[in-house]
Formats: sequence, C-alpha cells, structure tokens
Amino acid sequence: MEPPSSSLQVETAVLKQPSPFRKMFAVSSIAAGIQFGWALQLSLLTPYVQTLGVPHAWSSFIWLCGPISGLVVQPIVGYTSDRCTSRFGRRRPFILSGALAVAISVFLIGYAADIGHATGDDITKKTRPRAVAIFVIGFWILDVANNMLQGPCRAFLGDLAAGDQKKTRTANASYSFFMAIGNVLGYAAGSYDKLHHLFPFTETKACNVFCANLKSCFFFSILLLLILCVVVLTYVEDPQFIPDVNNTNNGENQEVQTGLWYSCFGELSGAFKGLEKPMWMLMLVTAVNWVAWFPYVLFDTDWMGREVYGGDVGTAAYDAGVHAGSLGLMLNSVVLAVMSVGVEPLGRLVGGVKWLWAGVNVILAVGLAMTLVITKAARHERRFDGVIAGHPSTAVKAGALSFFSVLGIPQAITFSVPFALASIYSSTSGAGQGLSLGVLNVSIVVPQMIISAISGQWDKWFGGGNLPAFMLGAVAAAVSAVLAVVLLPTPKPADVSKASVPVGGFH
Repeated sequence: MEPPSSSLQVETAVLKQPSPFRKMFAVSSIAAGIQFGWALQLSLLTPYVQTLGVPHAWSSFIWLCGPISGLVVQPIVGYTSDRCTSRFGRRRPFILSGALAVAISVFLIGYAADIGHATGDDITKKTRPRAVAIFVIGFWILDVANNMLQGPCRAFLGDLAAGDQKKTRTANASYSFFMAIGNVLGYAAGSYDKLHHLFPFTETKACNVFCANLKSCFFFSILLLLILCVVVLTYVEDPQFIPDVNNTNNGENQEVQTGLWYSCFGELSGAFKGLEKPMWMLMLVTAVNWVAWFPYVLFDTDWMGREVYGGDVGTAAYDAGVHAGSLGLMLNSVVLAVMSVGVEPLGRLVGGVKWLWAGVNVILAVGLAMTLVITKAARHERRFDGVIAGHPSTAVKAGALSFFSVLGIPQAITFSVPFALASIYSSTSGAGQGLSLGVLNVSIVVPQMIISAISGQWDKWFGGGNLPAFMLGAVAAAVSAVLAVVLLPTPKPADVSKASVPVGGFH
C-alpha cells in the first residue's frame, strides 16, 4: 500500500518546454481511475475476503503487499522508467502495462469465488481455499499494478512541466483534485448495494449479492481507468528518451556493474547515514502516527458491519454496515478535499505546521476512542431496546458517520504536513529533497507492515472485533501528538515560505 504522495520528483526532463495545461490535466485524470479502484479496495476487500472464509484475525495479512510494493516496486518502476528508451516513450509503456495489470487483477478478485467453485471449492463450507488463493493473487497484483501506474503518472506530469515550478505546482494540484474525485466516486459506488442489478449475470451460485456488487463496482472501475488511459496514451506525446552519450559512458556502465537493486536503493541506504536529527525526529513521529492510522484503514468498514450494525460476515446486516461504512468514507473524502485547501492558512493560524499536526492528532486520538462509545451504544440498543441487527438507530448511524467525516480533518494534514516538514528540514540541512522524502516513505510503510502482521492477532488476544486495534491507534495518535510538539524543531518562517505543502492521497 502506497503512502501519501509527495511533490513530483523527476530525474531528467525530456521536454525542453513546458506542455500546455490541458495535457497535464489529461494525465492527472488517470488519478481518478487509480483512486476509484483504491477506494473499492480499502472499503470492500477486507469484508469480502472474510466471506471467503478467511478469519478476521488473519484478514490483515493480505494487506502486507501494499507497503512492500510501495517500498520495493515503486522505486524500481521509477528507476527503470527514468531510463526507458522505448520508442513509445519513457512513461507510456508503464502506464499501459499497469492499466492492463489492474484489469487482470480485478477480474481475479471479482471472480475468485466463481473460479474457486469451478475448480473444486465446496460452497457449502465456510472456507473456500481455492477462492482465497485466487483472491490473494489478484489482490497482490492489484497493489503492484497500482504502484506501476502511480509513479510513472506523477513522473509524466513532471516531464510535461519541464522544470517549470508553477506548472509543477499546478500539476500537483490537478492530480490531487482527481484523486479526490476518484475517492468520492469509488466510495459512493461501494456504498450502493443495488449496483449488481445493472449486471444480473454477476450473481451466481458461488457469488452472493455482496460479491455481485463488488464485481459490478470493479466493472466501472476498470472501464473508467481504461478510458482515461487510452485518452492519455493517444493524446499526450511522450518523446523517446535518448541517453546522453557522455552520461552513458561515464555513469550507465557503472550502474550495470553495481546492479539494478543497488542503483535503486544504494543511494537511499546511504541517505540514512547522513540524516540529521530533525529528520530522525520527523521519521519517529511519522511512524508512530501511522501506527494510529493503519488499523482504521484496514478495518473501518468491517467495524461498521460487525460492531455498529451487529452483523456476522455474510449476513445482510453485516453487508448493510459495510455499505454504510463506504458512505462514511465518501463523506471523509469530501471533508479531506475541503481541508486540503486550508492546510497552509491553518498552519499560520495555530503558530506553525508542527502545532497543526499535533492538534489534529489529538482529534484522531479522540475520534478513535469514540469508536468504543459508538460500539457500546449500538450494542446497548440491540440488547435492551429491541433494535434489530442491521438497523441501528438514527443517533448511532449519525455518530458513526460523523466519526468518518471528522477523521477527514487529520487525514488531510497527515497527507501533507509531514512531507512539507521533510522538504523544509532537507533544504535547511543541504540534503536532497528526493532522498529525504524517500527516507520518510520508509517511516510510513514499515509501520503499515507491522500493523498488517499483528493487528488481527492483537484483536484476537483482546477479545476479538476491531476495538482493540482502534484503541491501540488512539494511544499511538495521542503519543504522536506529544512527540510532534516535544521533538520536532519549529521551522523558520523563511524556510517555510520556500517549501510548498504537497497534498497527496493515501494508498
């Protein structure tokens, strides 16, 4: 799973002059297709894999591929695309390959139950091992494919900007805008439980209504992505990259000798040795902050289905809760998009971006802690007030949806401020911004891998459900708020003015 994206980083621009904004706009639109799929993945796939028989305690393991691919695949794709000499250009071959890989992956995910049944799964049993295997293969391909798309698309925008800072900022803003559009559309599709009526063939003996809705959502996802990619591939020129002869003689042979892996990661590894204290402190705060965020990312819609709506996996009550959770995530995306516009003025208002980050981490801590209150209220209704599972009161639903919405505030800050601080600290120390942002990426993906590995078992140790992981997140959010104030140096106004605040999206 890829972390929030930072400013565009491009090794070499092929174009001598910046391209028209309409072409940047076209390339940026691919973000809507990518994010549409990410939204479905984040909202529906943890619940879906449990319908195939994977226990809740083990469902988080499938998410290990996201941070691994973000840490390994994206740098390799970025490195090779920078040096691609195809006659179709440097970026377009990767965009096409990524789009086709996404199409294959969502077919495997959507039809995992049918393929499993066709190859011998007994659908009367709770666990369907062949379907689970097909699903996991498709899920991991999807993560890799999205990273194949995301990096080259951003690099393509950098190529089109050709070093023009104003064009680069515009490209960043345009890309973030389409990410928000994709999020809203994806979560809206996931929240609608009758989408399968448009495709009656999706519901089969092995694939229930929830599964059929998932298939239908992915049909729209891949259709949108392929249309956008075809437009870009045919409309936007990507000149063939011809390496400089002198650079080739002096540098490329050395890269061949040292190997692709070292060329991609050797510089990043060396960057750790030269890090100054502010960057180490930023990495620590960021890592603790992502310990807070990732349980929510993994289990938000599952929490709605289990704890708020009181359903068991595979029941109508659980499915209704998952769809309501997708609606909450859509509201979250709207709040996030609005908040993103106000990051810089809010930072000035509260006395600096580190204080802003600390403040919203308090909001995150309180929000995650409130899931306990909402859960107890929902259980009390079902136990004492005669409320039927799948039909929580208006007050409980409003509380749950408010929780999702409010978390859009700290999420907007998390997707921007750490990268702005990394840019500031690297510029004041003389370190390269690209390397510093790459190092910060490590402090995001490592906690994601840890939480993916332990969160399911953590919940099991403390009685099951999702609340143990959420409470761990609440504590981590409070700790990160304190650490942000105590450990992070306050940037000078002159340094802040030099650094843009990039706004990305979570993957």
